[in-house]
Amino acid sequence: MTEGGPLPLDGVRVLDFTQITLGPVATQMLGDFGADVIKIERPQQGDYTRSTLAQSNGISYVFLASNRNKRAITIDLRNPAGRMVLERLLPDADVLVHNFRPGTMERLGCGYEQLRGRYPRLIYAVGSGYGPSGPYVKKGGQDILAQALGGALLRRAEADAPPEPFSTAICDCAAGMLLGQGICMALLARQKTGHGQLVTASLLDAMLYMQQQEATALMNAGQVINWIAMPLNGTFRTLDGQWIVMIGAFKQDPLGDICRALDLAPLGEDPRFATEAAQFAHRDELQAIFRGRFADLTQAEALARLEGQDLLCAPVRSLDQAVADPQVRHNEMVVEVPHPIAGRFRTIGIPIKLSETPGQLRLPPPELGEHTDDVLAEAEYSREEIQRLRAEGAV
Repeated sequence: MTEGGPLPLDGVRVLDFTQITLGPVATQMLGDFGADVIKIERPQQGDYTRSTLAQSNGISYVFLASNRNKRAITIDLRNPAGRMVLERLLPDADVLVHNFRPGTMERLGCGYEQLRGRYPRLIYAVGSGYGPSGPYVKKGGQDILAQALGGALLRRAEADAPPEPFSTAICDCAAGMLLGQGICMALLARQKTGHGQLVTASLLDAMLYMQQQEATALMNAGQVINWIAMPLNGTFRTLDGQWIVMIGAFKQDPLGDICRALDLAPLGEDPRFATEAAQFAHRDELQAIFRGRFADLTQAEALARLEGQDLLCAPVRSLDQAVADPQVRHNEMVVEVPHPIAGRFRTIGIPIKLSETPGQLRLPPPELGEHTDDVLAEAEYSREEIQRLRAEGAV
């Protein structure tokens, strides 16, 4: 693990009740930049992702991916003694984060309104599916549901293509990043006001925020924007069975440059394609011409021709190809992390780069309850008290 100087969030203690994806993405980022993240889980069970698609040795790489730089303890908040443990931890906490369904922490006596009076400096952060209140407050939140409800699935390259969710948890990751940003802003505000506050982010809001351009054009002008369906954009199969993506934009004469790159007749002289409006009206015919030409070129040939005209293009890669990309490696976006069972495993690195106080890989993803005794000792529990709590099932 890397070591270095002080980090931006050194001295910030986070009580992390999050699980699955949204919350762990947020708290891992806080941990990457120095926060003492204490992951609080249910005894015996823990975060659901500990057992998600687990390997034969019990290791889940789904869990390992989003839980480095954290210490782990177990507390049963349904047990009165367990709730007292939380009360011992709260005075030293700067942030409490959870992504339970609305009402869960309130039923345990740990909701924001229940704690804010006693801990006025506490920043209380909540990730949810649809928001902490409103008509969907009791509806189960999940990434693909938010993609569907958020209006993203019907914008396809071809009008008759069925809706298909994006195959990675884009809403979870975006909402996690927003929640982490909100926590950092609340910490900054507390330096000025002395008070904590409630911070919320949701999957649905994240999905809409990612579509701010499309939504603004639609609501104000009835204008439908579908970037991948633009007449000069698309994905195309090449002679060798590979794919490329081409974006014909940000150029003075993009169609002319495409024609020069692909040795096509000057299509801009054809009335069907002479203006952008005409290109939209005859998109299918234009795309068919492109498809036919790319089918005569290998992927490497097509990319070289397009790049020769300074057109935006890229190969369509598999994930295993992407993580081996030299730019990805240069950006240190693939890192190795030691783990007592998994050994050294590769995972995705820290995407935010700070020149003076960069994030660090300090701790491997913890085993369930690995740091319970250490954290309780820091809260001035004696060895005998810790043993009693374990005997009572409180931790």
